[in-house]
Amino acid sequence: MDMKLEVVIIPVSDVDRAKRFYGDLGWRADADFAAGDDFRVVQFTPPGSNCSVIFGTGVTSAAPGSAQGMQLVVSDIDAARAELSAHGVDVSEVFHDAGGVFHHADAEGRASGPSTERSSYGSFVSFGDPDGNLWFVQEVTTRLPGRVATKTTYESDDDLASALRRAAAAHGEHEKRTGEADPNWPDWYAEYMVKEQSGEQPPT
Repeated sequence: MDMKLEVVIIPVSDVDRAKRFYGDLGWRADADFAAGDDFRVVQFTPPGSNCSVIFGTGVTSAAPGSAQGMQLVVSDIDAARAELSAHGVDVSEVFHDAGGVFHHADAEGRASGPSTERSSYGSFVSFGDPDGNLWFVQEVTTRLPGRVATKTTYESDDDLASALRRAAAAHGEHEKRTGEADPNWPDWYAEYMVKEQSGEQPPT
C-alpha cells in the first residue's frame, strides 16, 4: 500500500502572523477553518509540493518554534535563495556539510558555498519562520536509484526547463565527442531526462 506524506504540523504562537509569513512566500493558501476560539486550522502548500503544512490553534501541543529541520527540495539552490530573499525572508548563504553527507544540527560542520562539484543532494540554504521553526532547502538535480517512481513527471515549468537545459548541455558534449550533429536529438533528450530522474545512468 502506498503511504504518501500529506501534511506536516508546524507549532506557532500567532496564527495570523504565520499566515502572513507563509502567504508572503507565495505558498498556496488551502484552508482557514475555525470552530470557536480554541480550534483553528490553516493549511498552506509550497509551490509544486504534494505535501502541505498545517498550523493553527488546538492542532498541536508542541512548543512554538520547535519544528526543526523541515526540508524543501529545489532544482536550483541559487535561484531558490534569490526568490526567498526577494520575498523578504532572512535566508542563509548557500552552504554544504563538510562531511559531505547531510547537514548537521546547529550549523556544526557547515562549510560555505555549494557542495564540491555541485553534487546533487549536497547544497543547502536555511531560513526560519517568525516563531523560529527551521526550514532547510536542498538542491536535488539527479535522484539516486530507487528514490523516485518510474513515471517521469516535473512539478513545475521551472523544473522542466532546468531538466531541458541539463539535457541540452549534456547533448552538446555528446555531439562534441561524436563530431557530428545528432538529428535524433529529441530521442536523446527524452532518454536523458527519464534516466536522470529515475536515478539511472543517462546517455553520454
